[in-house]
Amino acid sequence: MIERNNPVNERPYWATPADELLVRLETSPDGLRAEEAQQRQARYASARLKPHQDIRPLFALLSQFRSPIILILVFAAMVSLFLADRADALIILTIILISALLGFWQEHSAAKAVAALLSLVRVKTEVWRDGQLIEVPLEEIVPGDVINLAAGSSIPGDGIVLESKDLFIDEATLTGETYPAEKSVSVVAAEAPLSRRTNSLFMGTHVVSGHAKAIVVHVGKDTEFGRIAAHVMLRPPETEFERGVRRFGYLLLEVTLLLVFAIFAINVYLHRPVIDSFLFSMALAVGLTPQLLPAIISVNLSHGAKRMAQQKVIVKRLASIENFGSMNVLCSDKTGTLTEGTMRLHAALNLEGLPSERVLFHASLNATYETGFINPLDEALRTQCVADLSGYRKLDEVPYDFLRKRLSILVATPTTHLLITKGAVEQMLTVCTRAELPDGTTVPMGERSEKIRQQFQDLNRQGLRTLGLAHRDMGETPHIDKAHEADMTFLGLLVFADPVRPDMAETIASLRQLGVALKIITGDHRLVASHVSQQVGMDHQRLLTGQDLRQMTDQALLQRVNDIDVFAEVEPNQKDRIILALKRAGN
Repeated sequence: MIERNNPVNERPYWATPADELLVRLETSPDGLRAEEAQQRQARYASARLKPHQDIRPLFALLSQFRSPIILILVFAAMVSLFLADRADALIILTIILISALLGFWQEHSAAKAVAALLSLVRVKTEVWRDGQLIEVPLEEIVPGDVINLAAGSSIPGDGIVLESKDLFIDEATLTGETYPAEKSVSVVAAEAPLSRRTNSLFMGTHVVSGHAKAIVVHVGKDTEFGRIAAHVMLRPPETEFERGVRRFGYLLLEVTLLLVFAIFAINVYLHRPVIDSFLFSMALAVGLTPQLLPAIISVNLSHGAKRMAQQKVIVKRLASIENFGSMNVLCSDKTGTLTEGTMRLHAALNLEGLPSERVLFHASLNATYETGFINPLDEALRTQCVADLSGYRKLDEVPYDFLRKRLSILVATPTTHLLITKGAVEQMLTVCTRAELPDGTTVPMGERSEKIRQQFQDLNRQGLRTLGLAHRDMGETPHIDKAHEADMTFLGLLVFADPVRPDMAETIASLRQLGVALKIITGDHRLVASHVSQQVGMDHQRLLTGQDLRQMTDQALLQRVNDIDVFAEVEPNQKDRIILALKRAGN
């Protein structure tokens, strides 16, 4: 049986041929026997992702009483009871309870959020058992199971593809990439990053299109998603504010004990009654204890949380508010944080690289009548291109698929039937034999293809996404299929951008003035990340990729981490390594 930490299995599963992996997992393409599956369920029970249940609220409540100041107050209340001063004892205990409940409410809410996150992956999946295809809950999937996948299926564990056809997976939860990743049967290099493991499937992702047969290698906590979930469930590190309060509490405790023992010793030395001396010392201890301090801290932090909520900022832990005051490095994602997280049409360009209304109109026709795979690019065209389409009528459509990477629409115009196709530039160039110049004349494609490719690469370097657009006169043809996507005329390029937030450059400049450095940590391509960082006023040349991180020792990273502004093509499990290096570097 393959194990993640087995030194014998030095080659990772994505770098192992499928037939060899089946042998290592002691299974077959027809799946496990039911008896073997039950045995493995018991063996891997401890690896299941399970949210903390009953003990979590109790732990969160008891953890509020760890502060030395709280302990001093509890002691003061006990002394008050001993001195028969029940009113003071009741007041002190009430203050302690209010303070503890405020903190408990925040932490308990965070625990419920984690449980909700884990519940998202509790799904059923189709699996082969004893040569038959059955449906079982996620909790019953084990390493070695062979699963069937189709559009909409959720991946129950990490594994590799055994068979596939037009398989595309949405991996945005792990890689941050907006667009689905194509998967196929292959053997990937052992050092390949998560985003480039084209034969691997990951728990928590889902199938966008196509179908496949795959073998599960890791489940639960051993998966990439599981390790992230386990990290979220770990107890958060002590904040600077909590550390400061704790140290102040210890100092107060030391001073109080020193004074109490000193005064008690002096009174005994002066031959005062021992009982009176003890009671006087205890009264002094109660008087020295700042009873209202915990409540004052909690009330102030709660007020701060309320004000931040009005600014659409959710605070999970009250003590984290104070961390903003001591922060000197802020780590941020790119998509949806520095950028708006929505695609917009940047330009519609002809072959000369100039804005073209003709290209824009044909793109609007294609997007308006498209009814297949919903994607943000067509949404951008539909919302931003307002064109008069009267006189045009949709006749047929060849939907987008991730193999052709094209979308075709047949429309009836006042004079003819027109086929309009858009898609990935390289795939569009393969079906075009001519190119249309700005004056309406056409030239052979061979004279223009290299120039189009160069224009496409230049746009990519600017962090822009580009599609090609082409058309073909179909005469009276009423229907189309994939075979009609040939002998087309290339019209131009559609350029899309995820714009940087308008105030982001000013915000980053304000952070810099406050002594806070921004670090971008993203899974996006290095050229896109570099371009965005340049737009927001950062040094885009101070960049490190996930591939660089894999080849770098922890000591080398520690030496360079403060000098790097942008970490691009970063895998989820590399983010913690970067943050740890930043902390060790004195941030």
